Amino acid sequence: MLYAQTHLTLPPWVHSEVDAQRVYADDEAKVALAIMLSHRNVEHGSGGPFGAAVFDAAGHLISVGVNRVVPQTCSVAHAEMMAYMTAQSRTQQARLNENGGRYILATSAQPCCMCYGATFWTGIDELLIGASAADVMELTEFDEGPLPSDWAGELERRGITVRQGILREAAREVLRVYSLGGGKHY
Repeated sequence: MLYAQTHLTLPPWVHSEVDAQRVYADDEAKVALAIMLSHRNVEHGSGGPFGAAVFDAAGHLISVGVNRVVPQTCSVAHAEMMAYMTAQSRTQQARLNENGGRYILATSAQPCCMCYGATFWTGIDELLIGASAADVMELTEFDEGPLPSDWAGELERRGITVRQGILREAAREVLRVYSLGGGKHY
């Protein structure tokens, strides 16, 4: 029999540890949430060391995501992809900004090549990044894949503002802790 559907879920702890009513007023607060998600994901053993969150222009939280690749046996269950998919489900829009709203993705680490590609079509207007891809590859065994040398410039040319290195040391610390714990690819 062929499978006709797939079902991905975030870990149950997300509901008790994320303040869905809070307004995340600045870039640091948004990235801090993504980093907290990455830390908790490692701490709870519910996935890899990556977290992401989608916000509207006013700083209201739309969705969150954490790495769920191994627990969900799905290679696309990266933090950014989970945040994108849950935001799209919540808003019922394949392209989040198609109706004129502005959306922001905050991520604990620079998107890999897959998440980078998805960013073009998801309808994100701003991308806020903690650790760099070089940080991820230095501190873990993850391969971030081939990115264009001017990956940020390509996003900017497509109207997506990119801000990098926000709370970078805190994001790097989660990667260090993950690796010190054996770096299991949950």
